[in-house]
Amino acid sequence: MQDIFVKDISAYQGQEVRLKGWVRNIRSSGKLIFIIFRDGTGTIQAVAFKPDLDEATFEDAKRLTLESSLIITGISKQHPKNPNEYELNITGIQTIQISEDYPITKKEHGPDFLLSNRHLWLRSPKQWAIMRIRHKVYLAICEYLHENNFFRFDSPILTPNACEGTTTLFELEYFDVGKAYLSQSGQLYLETGIMSLGRVYDFGPVFRAERSKTRKHLTEFWMMDAEAAFVEHDENMQIQEDLIRHVIRSVLSECDSELDILERDKGALKAADAPFKRMTHFEAIEYLRAKGSDIDHSSDLGAQDETLITEESQVPIFIEKWPKEIKAFYMKRDPNNEDYVLGSDLIAPEGFGEIIGGSQREDDHDLLLSRMKAEKMDIEAYQWYLDLRKYGSVPHSGFGIGLERLVTWMSGIHHIRETIPYPRMIYRIYP
Repeated sequence: MQDIFVKDISAYQGQEVRLKGWVRNIRSSGKLIFIIFRDGTGTIQAVAFKPDLDEATFEDAKRLTLESSLIITGISKQHPKNPNEYELNITGIQTIQISEDYPITKKEHGPDFLLSNRHLWLRSPKQWAIMRIRHKVYLAICEYLHENNFFRFDSPILTPNACEGTTTLFELEYFDVGKAYLSQSGQLYLETGIMSLGRVYDFGPVFRAERSKTRKHLTEFWMMDAEAAFVEHDENMQIQEDLIRHVIRSVLSECDSELDILERDKGALKAADAPFKRMTHFEAIEYLRAKGSDIDHSSDLGAQDETLITEESQVPIFIEKWPKEIKAFYMKRDPNNEDYVLGSDLIAPEGFGEIIGGSQREDDHDLLLSRMKAEKMDIEAYQWYLDLRKYGSVPHSGFGIGLERLVTWMSGIHHIRETIPYPRMIYRIYP
């Protein structure tokens, strides 16, 4: 007898197979017991029909409860009402463990209860679907980068200094050396990698000690940062666009059932797979002011601004060429206007906000040094970073994608906390 996964059941029509997993739901009707069975790869209805089973096996089926673990054998058959689905006519049951009083039921549960039981909530159909989409988004990003000559280059999580200041960093004592910080970005270290490998990326957890309590913020999340030598501003945005469109197509082609479970508007995702729009920061502010906003030209964009900018667009919009005062020291100035930098944020439609931040990096040693001095940075601590501009400096650019924000958009869910297995927020670190 063949041990198989639920996802492969169609290849074994009419054969007796064995499945290992859990009871998602169960109901009975006299001589019939219907078990909704899951194994991680999918879900199938397994039917125990009393006349076809011995008394002991049917009693085993009757004892099953929500989330009990078991091994079932049965004959794979097409579903009588849906030819695209299969079900299992049970021939045998081996109970592994009977689950008693499973706390998450069909009744309505509040977010605090569900988050406190996150270790169990992850089993629910919607959370299962989100985690599957998260996996596909991660794979699609890596696939695109691999196919476009980027090499994985892991940056450290413990760092002696900050990428953009220490105000939002988690600080700790590092043995007898002094202060260390949990990384908020791998970017600076990645820039060293391009001088060796040309194009590099990292993919790992980063930490922001912002006291933000919004549906778009986590204190620990996963970031993909990429850097590329000999890539300038316009090409940098094109790489980002091509990557995101690859992710969209991958999710649509390989996560169809997951999107159905989440009731995601697939048409909106399909419409987003088209050339992205570009708008300068100046143009964005003018657009917002025409819509009634009192925002000024020196301002960053808030969540409401991002929503307003994209409300009439089906595709993401790059906001490029930002005022130098509100962007990081390492961004290259616009040669046509030194008051602006060659940076961009990519804003997703449907109100999902910023999903990528990127820029061309300053490759001139003296210019970078002068900016660092102006910001009263510790030059000695960043000497290794300055060295990159002394020994074979080249034009280069990079960008970072917040995995959870991208998954939020792909899955169409409201709150980012559901896109990571165990969300860390300012008032939650359990479980």
